[in-house]
Amino acid sequence: MSAPSSLAPRLSLLLPLCALLAAGGCSSTADTLGPASGYADGGSYEGGESGGGDSDGDPMGADSDGDNDAGSDGSGGPEPIPEPDDGGRNETPEEPPSACDLETNVSLYLSPDDSNSMSSPVRAREAVLGGWGTVQSVAIRTWEFFNYYDFGYPAAEPGTLVLSPSMRPVPNTAGTDYLLQIGVSSEAITAEMRAPVNVTLVLDTSGSMEGEPMELLKESCYAIASSLKSGDVISMVTWNTTNAVLMGGYQVEGPNDPTLLAKIESLSASGGTDLDAGLSAGYQLAQASFASDRINRVVLVSDGGANAGVTDIELIAQHSSAGNDQSIYLVGVGVGDAATYHDDLMDAVTDAGKGASVFIASSDEAWSTFHDDFISTMAIAARDVQLRLEMPPGFEIVSTSAEELSADASEVEPQHLAPNDAMVFHQHVRTCAPQLASNDATVTVTVIWIDAVTFQPRQLQRVVSVGELLGADPAPLLKGAAVFAYAEGLKAYKVADADGRVATMVGAFAALERAEAVLPSDPELAEIREVLEALAQ
Repeated sequence: MSAPSSLAPRLSLLLPLCALLAAGGCSSTADTLGPASGYADGGSYEGGESGGGDSDGDPMGADSDGDNDAGSDGSGGPEPIPEPDDGGRNETPEEPPSACDLETNVSLYLSPDDSNSMSSPVRAREAVLGGWGTVQSVAIRTWEFFNYYDFGYPAAEPGTLVLSPSMRPVPNTAGTDYLLQIGVSSEAITAEMRAPVNVTLVLDTSGSMEGEPMELLKESCYAIASSLKSGDVISMVTWNTTNAVLMGGYQVEGPNDPTLLAKIESLSASGGTDLDAGLSAGYQLAQASFASDRINRVVLVSDGGANAGVTDIELIAQHSSAGNDQSIYLVGVGVGDAATYHDDLMDAVTDAGKGASVFIASSDEAWSTFHDDFISTMAIAARDVQLRLEMPPGFEIVSTSAEELSADASEVEPQHLAPNDAMVFHQHVRTCAPQLASNDATVTVTVIWIDAVTFQPRQLQRVVSVGELLGADPAPLLKGAAVFAYAEGLKAYKVADADGRVATMVGAFAALERAEAVLPSDPELAEIREVLEALAQ
């Protein structure tokens, strides 16, 4: 495990301290997920702030005496990486929820948020490094971290998806515990290949947007304008306590259309915030320009405040839900700071609109999201994606990066997958029957979706042996373990007292070092290290 040089003495003292306080100060609020597993009783899990798994989010940090075999039968597979004593923070539950089921294969459904929802990692980074708030003010949604970072999964062939599963043993668990990661990647398309777009900009121009929020709103609009091509349709409505339709069904001449740029330049902030009326007007504009052969998107840019008109979150979200029923999907763009941004409202609205929730903290972020990644932000490669995971008898999921998990498919909300993108599911799994998890045992991964063009149901399945999973490229999984430990560490940091905060970073640093060993030049891992080191000072 590595850590900043200034932290080495402190961390060396924390490990034995955690051994004494294993049930107290060194643990987070994370708990074992429980019955959505290979045990007899079923169940469901919906992700959130509480997370899951061991207390530091790093199951690979378990004790290791070098005697752990890769498979339960001791044959083959990668050697687990020995780690320092973690003071027992990766303990299994004292009692299983019920008797181990040795007969029934485990079948679970998983779903993340929309593949481009990635607000919380941006806000967490800015809270620590950007100086606009504290990490305590940021809602940490682990699946958004997996949406934000790139794991290098291969692109699919046009019109389909590709599944990339891998697995790695957790040290010193005698073949009972593994990390399992699954990538579901879409096809790669270029700007020339994309369908025309119908974009409706719903822009908050209320008084709370004055200053930097308004500048970032404009910068996001400029980035969108630069990404349009001849024939794309743009509409624009601004709102504070009244609505003003600035453009309706306007066909642009090409990138940086002068009429559109002039409208963006004229924007200014004043008045109250009637978000409900603004969304209603935006969806009316989007419906007026709707075309089934286009990408139809409403782009809501706001600090999420609602202090006039209807202010109930659920009622406001109904507008985006209705738009989703007509295949008009929402991109929620957050701007502001810890004092002004209302994450709960923006997250609820974008969830209802089956779209991405992003946060723009800088001009660079605006251009990365709406110019460099314009296609993956706006387009859809596969609708209503849902993953089914089938494991040998006795397996359970201890923790997961997924937003939702259940044995009942109806309890797991499908989500859209963008082109040039991947959904990534990272799990800590455990078996009560390691003898059934030999290298010849199989895991079946099935992805179910609706074709983005034909709206016909599609399905892709891979049946992979445990031996094959253990022999897969470890780099994406180890990066996933680092991202998971990072997100879970942030959750633990938020609830720890001042004396216990450094301890919450131990597992994240350990997982990060393992990822850096196989991806030494990865800029995203470097960013994570910068945030962790700043927090641990």
